[in-house]
This record gives sequence, C-alpha cells and structure tokens, in this order.
Amino acid sequence: MVVIEVLRSPLASIISLDGYNHQHEFYGSSKRNDFRTQFKCMNCNWESKAKKSFARIHGRIVMALAEECGILPRTPNRKISRTRLLNEPMEMDNSGTIPNKVARVEFESVCEEKWMPVLKENGDVSENCTQQKSPPWGSLADQNLGVQNDGDSPLRVSKGEMDLIDGLYYLEERDEEILSKRILNLSRLNKVRSVLELYMSMVFSGLLPDFHASNSLLSCLLRNGKLDDALKVFEFMKVNEMLTGHTYSLVLKAVASSWGCDAALNMFEEAERDGISKKYFDVVVYNTMISMFGKVNNWVQAETMWRSLLDNGLVGTVVTYRLLVCIFVRCGQHELALDAYQEMIRNQLSPSDDVMQAIIGACANEGKWDLALNVFESMLNSGMKPNLIAYNALINSLGKAGKVELAFKVFDTLKLLGHAPDAYTWNALLCALYRANRHADVLRLFDSIRREHNSVLNLHIYNTALMSCKRLALWDRALQLLWQMEAFGFSISTASYNLVIGACEAARKPKIALQVYEHMVQQKHSPDTFTLLSLMRGCIWGSLWNKVEEILNQSEPNGSLYNAAIQVVKRLSSHSMQQRKPSDFVARKARHCS
Repeated sequence: MVVIEVLRSPLASIISLDGYNHQHEFYGSSKRNDFRTQFKCMNCNWESKAKKSFARIHGRIVMALAEECGILPRTPNRKISRTRLLNEPMEMDNSGTIPNKVARVEFESVCEEKWMPVLKENGDVSENCTQQKSPPWGSLADQNLGVQNDGDSPLRVSKGEMDLIDGLYYLEERDEEILSKRILNLSRLNKVRSVLELYMSMVFSGLLPDFHASNSLLSCLLRNGKLDDALKVFEFMKVNEMLTGHTYSLVLKAVASSWGCDAALNMFEEAERDGISKKYFDVVVYNTMISMFGKVNNWVQAETMWRSLLDNGLVGTVVTYRLLVCIFVRCGQHELALDAYQEMIRNQLSPSDDVMQAIIGACANEGKWDLALNVFESMLNSGMKPNLIAYNALINSLGKAGKVELAFKVFDTLKLLGHAPDAYTWNALLCALYRANRHADVLRLFDSIRREHNSVLNLHIYNTALMSCKRLALWDRALQLLWQMEAFGFSISTASYNLVIGACEAARKPKIALQVYEHMVQQKHSPDTFTLLSLMRGCIWGSLWNKVEEILNQSEPNGSLYNAAIQVVKRLSSHSMQQRKPSDFVARKARHCS
C-alpha cells in the first residue's frame, strides 16, 4: 500500500519503507503541528473516486522518489524525462525491487522548531505493482528529481530541482465545483503561477476541473505567453475527453499566432484524421480558421474551411458569412463573396452593415447594379447608414450601366445623410455623364466642382473633362485645362497630353497639336504609340508631310503605326501627286519595318 501523509504547512518530503511485519519510519515532525491526512492510491481506494490516470501520476512520483533516495534500485527503463510529455505508457522493470515492500512518501511541515525523530510501527503490507503507465499530465515531469539527505535529517526535495513536487499543495477543499470556481477567478486575474499550481494540485489529488475552468486556464496561459504550458494542459484535456470547440479555438489561434497558419492547419487536419473534428469541432472552430486565413489574405484556404463546414453538416453564423464576404471582396473574389451573401440570406441571417457595404462593392465590380441597388435600399429600410465608400461604389456601378438619373438620386441621398462627396464621388458622376454621351453636362459639372469644391480636384477629374473636350473638339478648352493642371502642380501623365493632342486632331488643328507635342517632349514625357498616331493623323489631314516623315523617322519601327498612316492616306478624298508621294513613302517605310 502506498501512503501519502500531508500537512497544512509548507512542504518537505520523507521516504519510508514498509516491511512484512513492521514499519521503520524516520521523519521530521513539529511538536505543535503533526496533523496528517493519509491517502491510499494505486490499487487501493482511488478507483472509487478518481480516474486511473490520476492514480498513475502518484505512483510514478512514489517510485521515482524511492529510486532517487536509494530505497529502490535505479531501473534504467523507468525514468522521468524533462522533455517528453507524460502521455505515453511506460513499462517498469521491477526485477530489482525488494519483494513485498513499497515506498512511502510523506510531505511534512517545515517550522522553526527542531525536527523530532519519531519511530512508528506498522504491519500493513501490500504487493508491488508490476506495471505502471504514466499519465497525460506533462508539466509535472519537466525537471529531474533531486533529493537531499543530510545524515539524520529528514529527506527533502531540493527546491527548484523537482518541478514534479514543487508547487503542489494539500487541498483541504475537495469539492470540484468550488475548486473550479477558484481556477476561474485566478485565471481572470491573470494569476498564472497560482492557477497553474491549483490546477496541478487538483489533478494530483484525483480531482477533475470542469470544462469552463480548464478553458479559462488555457486562456490565461495563452494571454500571458505560456504556450508550452497551455499545450500540456490541452493534451491532458484531450486524454481525459474534456475538450470543447472553444478549447480548440483557443489553441489553434495561439498556434497560428506563434508558429504560423501552416502549423495551425496541421493541427486542424490531424484532428480531422483522428475523428475528433466531428465530435468537438463546432462553427466557432471553423470561424477561427477562416479568420486566421483571412488575416493573411489566403482566400483559398478560407473557402476550403467554408466547404468543410458545410460538409460536416454545420450551418454558418453571421460571423462566418461576415468573414467570408469581407475576405473574398478584399481578395478580389467577388463571385465567391456574392455566393456567401446569397447563402447567408437563404439561411435567414441578417447581414451587418459592413457585409452589405462589401456586397455593394462586389456588385459594382461585377456589373450587377440591380443587386447593388437592392442591397442599398435594404440598408436604408433597416435604418443603416451606408458609408461613403458604398455610395461611391453604387454610383459608379449605376454610371457604368448608363443609369445616370439613378446615380444622381443616390448622390442626393448621400448629401441628405450628411456625407461630404469626395473626389471619387465627383469622378463617378462625371464618368456617368460621359458614358451617356452628355459631354456638355460633364464640362458644366466640372466647372461647378472647380468653383465650389476646388479642394477635391485631382488628375482623374481633369482627365474626364479632357475626354469630353476631345469628344466636342474643344481644343482651346483642352489647352486651358492642361495649363491649369500644370499650374496646380499635378504630375501630368502621357495620357493627359494624348487627350489634348486628340482634341486638336478632332478640331483639325495639327499645328497646335505639334506645339503640344513639343511641349510634352520638353517636359521629358516620352510619347507612346497613341501619341504618335494622333499626331500623325492630324498632320496628314493638314498635309504636313514633312512632319509626318520626321515623326516616322524619329520613332522606332512600328508596323501598326505605318499601317494606320497608310489607312489615313487612303481615306483622303483627293488623290493628287502631292498626296500619292507621301503615301508611297509611308508604304515603303511600312515594308521596311516588316
């Protein structure tokens, strides 16, 4: 029979040995404080009150202490490792043990009074256990055992050398519910050492904390960066079937934060292979994995988790679809975002405002203006206030579809809700008018913006106005806008110069176009194919053949450029020799290029 005697004061340990007919026990005791409580374990009374894994913990400690003290011969096959968790069975070789004798461990009080030797006689005898299996509790065996014995002094465990015993204390309270509440309170206060010692003491005493307390301990350890200890607690919970979806959610999130998403994915897939997922995984676990992959914009794995959730017969929550929609929109997967939104509506879940705003943006990119408008109206009917980004996306979507009147109605609603239009809003309205071929309205709106909202003017707004000038052949207005852009210090692109040259071409002003071209080169802007095509067409229409030849000679060989020039020459109504000559020249250059 293995017996532990525990005092209420700070601990010291004593080893004694029981024989067949009597017991020789030498230990230290206080004159005032020798209260002891005996616990029977292993093959005695543990079965009726605790799981066998707890009894094995105590048995392992007893045998290890006995070997360290020399009472039992050291067995190579039985040792406590610093590194591996105690979640694997360990065979014991008891060939060197003394027959019918077992070790006895006592934890006694340490006080200022002298230790008094006491001799006890006891005839209780029990047979050795021939095999022991180690428990799943890993942190109890992280350190080597060290025991000191100074002559006649009682045997004590060296402080700091034996984490197996250090931190354990006698629990006068035996109610698991009360102890679990203590673990909850300590965890919420982030008392890491205290709560871990209490948890270990409960396990050592054969008491089982409840699910809530264990999860709270895990959360406390993870908050304080104790991932290794948390994983040991997690393994203990797994062996004793104390897991919940919240448990896996906490651990997966911590593993991903410390070791990356791949490590968390490996743990997730291992649980699926072991069949744990169907038993413990709930929608919270899948939400954790989806959120994890969303942070690194891995929409492929996020979609995989979504499909796995459905395959396991689970139904997503509002959080699930919110994550999916936002991730897919952010990664440009608008079709998937719309699929997730439609599934959310089918499940009769109410989308939040950020989901609906993201869907409006997805519809704008997919050209589904009608769905975007329906979502927008649903937001207004629900009392939600769409943000400016949603307004801009909807106006842009309506403008692309040619729904100019609807776009301006949405714009009026924008102002009623107190939003201030930005540059994107104004440009979306200008583009809507431009696509509807209302170029004069584009210029009128541009003038209004310049008078009342001068601060929002940017390169895109000016380019939209230049596009209308080109359509209306307003070369002088285009030049004015170009000088204004330069005066404001905008970084003018080649595309802006192309629009001005195009306006000059439409107005049959080749000489003005050449001046703009020369100014463009002076500003160190390299002309592209569109610049040369527009310039050459204007020169051909103006019969500036020397300029055409100069442009062709200065430009790199370009078959499309020469072919376009030939087509312009062929479309000329007059076929005089002056025009045939350059036509032949252009043809020769084209053949040379090819």
